[in-house]
Amino acid sequence: MIQGREGNVVDASPADGHQISEGTEESCQLVTCCVGHEEFAVDILSVQEINRMVDITRVPKAPVFVEGVINLRGRIIPVLNLRCRFGISAEGERTVRSRIVVVNVRTRVVGLIVDSVSEVLRLPKQAIEPPPSLETAIGAEFIQGVGRIKDRLLTVLDLDRLLTPAEQTPLS
Repeated sequence: MIQGREGNVVDASPADGHQISEGTEESCQLVTCCVGHEEFAVDILSVQEINRMVDITRVPKAPVFVEGVINLRGRIIPVLNLRCRFGISAEGERTVRSRIVVVNVRTRVVGLIVDSVSEVLRLPKQAIEPPPSLETAIGAEFIQGVGRIKDRLLTVLDLDRLLTPAEQTPLS
């Protein structure tokens, strides 16, 4: 059953081109979001919450992709701009649909600025293929796999590789 793309929980089904065996198919739930014209997905188990944009306090000498920090119920959370991190054009950067997705990256909680959050999607694990070998492509190191649903391709992010250990240390 696939319904609208705004905030729905969606199940991929055989009608979507996937062969699902009753009770034997492993699936994962993904939160899908847009950054630029690309659709990305992260494992829902890594997502703590999704917030509207708030004021972000800049941090001096932070890497260019670190937008700053926010105060989230008394916790200071670093916020990463995925457009900058992935080298995507900054055109049309912030809208009323922009969100901060609060996720776990390794042992750290960080916010990710995305252009919009689309849906929560349940996808059979067999529908997620390993990433193509694009070692030289910008952002390829962040890709866990590529999910297919009908004519859509979702880039599934590997959040543990979003920050190198060297980049994670100054954010602590």
